[in-house]
Formats: sequence, C-alpha cells, structure tokens
Amino acid sequence: MAARNQTSLQPASFLLLGMAGLEDQHAWLSVPFCLMYITALLSNLILLIAIVTERSLHKPMYLFLAMLAVADLVLSSSTVPKALSVFWSLSKEISFRACLTQMFFIHLSFVAESTVLLAMAFDRYVAICSPLRYATVFTHSVVAKVGLAAIARSFCVMFPTIFLLQRLPYCRHRVMPHTYCEHMGIARLACADISINIWYGFATTLLCPGVDVVLIGVSYVLILRAVFRLSSKDAQRKAVGTCSSHACVIFVFYTPAFFSFFTHRFGHNVPHHVHILLANLYVLLPPMLNPIIYAMKNKLIREKVSQVLFRMVQVR
Repeated sequence: MAARNQTSLQPASFLLLGMAGLEDQHAWLSVPFCLMYITALLSNLILLIAIVTERSLHKPMYLFLAMLAVADLVLSSSTVPKALSVFWSLSKEISFRACLTQMFFIHLSFVAESTVLLAMAFDRYVAICSPLRYATVFTHSVVAKVGLAAIARSFCVMFPTIFLLQRLPYCRHRVMPHTYCEHMGIARLACADISINIWYGFATTLLCPGVDVVLIGVSYVLILRAVFRLSSKDAQRKAVGTCSSHACVIFVFYTPAFFSFFTHRFGHNVPHHVHILLANLYVLLPPMLNPIIYAMKNKLIREKVSQVLFRMVQVR
C-alpha cells in the first residue's frame, strides 16, 4: 500500500520551462543552440569516420579521441534536441521515466568523458616521460580496457541516482525551470528531505571529475618538469605541441562544468537563467569545440579529416 502511495506521488510527466525569465528570447536562443549542435554532430561524426577508416589513426591517442567523440555525441544528443523542442514550443513535456533516462545518460557521458580525459593525460605522460615504454604500456588491449572501465565507472556512479530519485514523493510538483533533466533539478521538486541526494551528488562530483582533475594536474606537472629538462628547444616545442590540444580540451570541458556545479550549489545570488545557461554550456561547448581543437592542433588528423570530406564530396 505504501509503495502504491509512493508511486501516486510521482508525476506522470514534468514540464520543462527552458530559460526561466528569458521565455521571450527562446526563439533567438534556439539559433546558436541549433548551430552549435549541428557543428558538434558533424565534426564528431567526421572525426569518428576518419579514425575508424584510416589505419594510420589506429593508435592509442586517436582511439581515446574516438571515445571522446562518442561521449560528446551522447552528451549533446541527450540534451539539445529536447532543449530545442522547448525553445520552439513543440513539446515542453517529458515523462517521468524519460526524464530519469535523460538525466542518467547526461551524467553517464560526462563521467565517462572525464575518465577518458584522465587516460589521455596518462597517455601523454608516458609518451613524453617514458617514450621507450609507450608501446608496451598502451597496447590495443589496454585501450579497450580503458574504454570499458570508463563505461563501468560512470554506470556504477550514476545508477544509484535513479533509485535516489524514484524513492522521493513529488506531491504533483512537475514544473522544472530548465531545458533538460538533471539530478538535483529533479530532486528539488520533491516534497521530502533530499539531503541524501545533495550529499551523493556532491560526493560523486568531488570523487569523479574532481579526482580526475587533480590527477590530470599532477600528470601535467610531471610532463612540464620532464619537458624543461630537455636540452633541445625543438624537442621542448614538440613535446608542448603534443599536449597543447589535450590541455585546451581539458580547459573547455571542466571550466563550464565546475562553474555550473559550484554556482548551482553556492551561487545563490546568481540569476536562475544564468545557472541554466551555464548548465547548457557544458553540454554544448565541449562537443562542438573538441574535434575542432584537435583538427587545428594535429596535422595528421587535419589531413585525414580532409581526405574523408573529399571522399564524401566525390560520392555526392
């Protein structure tokens, strides 16, 4: 009986308001959102095709980049289509189960991408600090295990949030001032104590991307120390060049994400539409910019992507 009452307090659906306070700007906001999403889709798909079809790119660094592209596609495709639907007033409603599913895949892809970025940092560390051991450390088998570990880690971290949200009564509260469903956004609609959700969300943020950032920082300190010990300026420049694209991707990925996380919890004086805008930036900016950064910084990727595009044009 108690279980039946609990279920009755879960809404059949939620109503997404989009950018609360900027409803009159939704049509204009949809233009950059749509353009950024199309750019993210095309650039990541082209990058994936290039890595899969070109044997010269079947190396650990590029295989990690392919994993990053897949995570970016899931992250952006889990959020932007529904956000555009809200902006264009096509459908602002999302069922309770669909909302939990969207939340799960958003956070799953975020944690998985953070794990891959950590693996890429270790890849650069071994390549620069222990180049003779690189081929034995990063075999195809190891790369595959890293990919599976990223999925397993993100699944184990995010799966409990589904039960943490399902156990809550919502007392028919269903209006969510957001463009997509995320863990604390759903929890705050509950008419019960959500302290477990708050602490779990805080702990997982600190223990997953938080720990990843610290370990990435340590790896780059060791990399820079090794680089500055090189006697040749050309060798120093080459070593820095191999890490620059990864460093840019790390900055683009973590900056809006952590800024959104901390303003969401501690920035009580920040306008709500700014919170929502920041939350959308960290699911839009990295997927759009990551392949562009690597294409600009890496000559081999640039050449292979150009070849893929040329073949696509010829087929047409």
